Amino acid sequence: MEKKDLIAHSPVRYFDNATSAGLKDGEMGLVTAKKGLGKTSILVQFGIDSLLNDKALVHVSFDQQSSNVIAWYSSVMAEIAKKKNFNLDEVSEEIVRNRTILNFNQETFTLPKVVNTLKALKEGGIAIASVVVDGLDLAKTSKADLDCFADFVKAQKMTAWFSYTNEAADLKGTLDSDKLADFATVGHLAASGNALSLSILKNGDGKANLDAKTLLFTK
Repeated sequence: MEKKDLIAHSPVRYFDNATSAGLKDGEMGLVTAKKGLGKTSILVQFGIDSLLNDKALVHVSFDQQSSNVIAWYSSVMAEIAKKKNFNLDEVSEEIVRNRTILNFNQETFTLPKVVNTLKALKEGGIAIASVVVDGLDLAKTSKADLDCFADFVKAQKMTAWFSYTNEAADLKGTLDSDKLADFATVGHLAASGNALSLSILKNGDGKANLDAKTLLFTK
């Protein structure tokens, strides 16, 4: 299998086909779920999809050390390679080269500071196209700070996916409406028996299934 075939069969294609809720340049998306259900895996799949398309990615984590984030990428890529009978060595070097991992503490590092860091990376020659922000407590994030990040993403024509620990299965219970306005797409991950699915609460009403064992998007 060639790299172009791997892109065509990326787990994110299942999400795209089932929901039509993928992000356009300049947009932000949000994935919610209760703690420990698989939000990080979803963000990592979006990140890997960008990397496979030769887009520079910055993964910002507020609740995991860099070594744990790297382990997530390795695990998800290994599962993708196993499912598609693909030699991981052919793309692993490209993925590492185009991926930057940052980990911060929310008590001392705000989203405007993250924006400043991203600006510095761009000025240093990294053509960032995609960002994922994992583990940020959006309830403790001010509207002004979120706006600052959203404005930067829009101006730079990037895409950004956020995760947020929240058990509400409806849009109203997810986040204040003024903050939700910054997100083009909102999806909620929930389990029903042995099945896992990401239901789109904003930007459509589709639903994407996940493999309960691998946490990858699937048919």
